[in-house]
Amino acid sequence: MAAVGLGIPLVVTAMPEFGMLAIGAVAASVTDALGGGTVLQFVVFAIVSVALIAVVRPIANRQRAGRPTLASGVDALKGRQAVVLERVDGQGGRIKLAGEIWSARSLDGDRTFEVGQQVDVVDIDGATAVVM
Repeated sequence: MAAVGLGIPLVVTAMPEFGMLAIGAVAASVTDALGGGTVLQFVVFAIVSVALIAVVRPIANRQRAGRPTLASGVDALKGRQAVVLERVDGQGGRIKLAGEIWSARSLDGDRTFEVGQQVDVVDIDGATAVVM
């Protein structure tokens, strides 16, 4: 019964610790079914619950931290390649980036890129791609 009681907050709050406590409660009820006394049930509950939290939680945190982040919007455009449509220099120009035409300027004001050249987008400044 305690396992069900701990399973409800797991679903409502999405805190995996409640699931680990619920597994500890199941282990305690198995101990009861095998004839273990009340003290032994509490000990089994505590050992199983603490062991799961101590082992599973750090593993889950590492997995969550290791996930790649999904870039969206202008952040997804940084680092992509584009094709120069109109000469790009420090003052401006046009590129084709991700199937769209963008205004662009060179990161290095003295550098120019001619029509047809591949450039790398290093930043998006408003509606202007900064390229190199």
